[in-house]
Amino acid sequence: MTGRILLVDDEVAFCELASAWLEEDGYQVKSAHNLDQAREQLASFDADLILLDLALPPQMDPSHTLEALPSLGDRPIIILTGHAERQLALNAMARGAWDFLSKPVDPDMLAVVIRRALTKQNLTRELGRLKQAGQGPLDELVGTGQAMGNLKALIQRIAPTDVPVLVTGPSGTGKEMVSRALHKLSRRAEGPFISVHCGAIPAELLESELFGYKKGAFTGADKDRPGLLAMADGGTLFLDEIGDMPLSMQVKLLRVLQEGTFYPVGGREQQSIDVRVVSATNADLQHRVADGRFREDLYYRIKGVNLQTPALDDRPEDLPLLCESLLAGWCRRSGRSLRLSPSARQWFLGRSWPGNVRELKNTLESVAAISQGQVIGLDDIALLYPTDTSAEPQGDSLEEQVRALEIRLISQALGQQQGNRSAAARQLGLSRQGLLKKLERYGLE
Repeated sequence: MTGRILLVDDEVAFCELASAWLEEDGYQVKSAHNLDQAREQLASFDADLILLDLALPPQMDPSHTLEALPSLGDRPIIILTGHAERQLALNAMARGAWDFLSKPVDPDMLAVVIRRALTKQNLTRELGRLKQAGQGPLDELVGTGQAMGNLKALIQRIAPTDVPVLVTGPSGTGKEMVSRALHKLSRRAEGPFISVHCGAIPAELLESELFGYKKGAFTGADKDRPGLLAMADGGTLFLDEIGDMPLSMQVKLLRVLQEGTFYPVGGREQQSIDVRVVSATNADLQHRVADGRFREDLYYRIKGVNLQTPALDDRPEDLPLLCESLLAGWCRRSGRSLRLSPSARQWFLGRSWPGNVRELKNTLESVAAISQGQVIGLDDIALLYPTDTSAEPQGDSLEEQVRALEIRLISQALGQQQGNRSAAARQLGLSRQGLLKKLERYGLE
């Protein structure tokens, strides 16, 4: 981690020693020996963090230093204090200081506290940037329909708690996005979010990946390596596709969740962790429990609250907004400006998406990548999907077929009339007001 640190301490030898420690870790360090020097340094050195001794000249009065905290700006401040000043250090934290360390300072503990403080600072800045951009943890979950509204409301209610969550739903519906939103809205937001795909790691490697291992535990283990469980300490552990976890690992995971402790592979020293577990699967775990492929006790341990991500076909009202959002995101990343023509928009709105948002996103971005000009047309789609651009209405029910047929006819009329709604209405035998109502109903505006 990199960052700028201002060290404020009247002991020159300590400043030189601590500066050497911090610079070795990659930080840029400036020193000051009193509050006036600290303010002068901050005028030209935009520190990310301040290490501050409580007893500074000329007053050498810790209470005077406490009163000066607001003048040092909105950045993490770590108090350096002697044992006798512990209560003053606690008072400093009540006034907004991040943490305190007792002298003599342990360099390893100093590194840990600084890393956590700078992580919090970076997250605070990122959240501020997202707020300025009008984005929050839930805004990646695009949709204004009832299904998504209910899901977002549940996320907001359970995120501040530590209750385990099981996210279920078809592939491509955003289960990891839901899990990240839970983390960002939780009290653990400053901690790590560690994702483990239980089906992507071979069964024989999953234990060492989760628990870590000690040097010599097996052939090739030439040094100690922390596992993903230890890396998630203080944050959220996301177990994706937990239904694919081997039964032997399910037993070991259950013990971790029950006791909060584990042993690294080849280790004899027990380690403790404090994590919130969020699991996800597209499988029916109850059926797997009945078939003996998933432990019943583990199922009830991870299923504190069950959040279900809806299939895209179950929320067609969100398709127009999703298309706009996904295309806008692609345009930001690629530096291009694109929009969908009415006929291309009808193609996206009129078909089914069994792969859900993931399939919609990949299809939209593929078509955008090969398009020329500023408008994506049906001819662009036909280059990649030549057998899937017919005018046949889609959907099984009569209502669905009528909807698809109306969307196609309206889109064709608008295209033929170059977007002139009055002319398109006359071509369709509708009043202009009647056409506008259909445009609004189908999200074609």
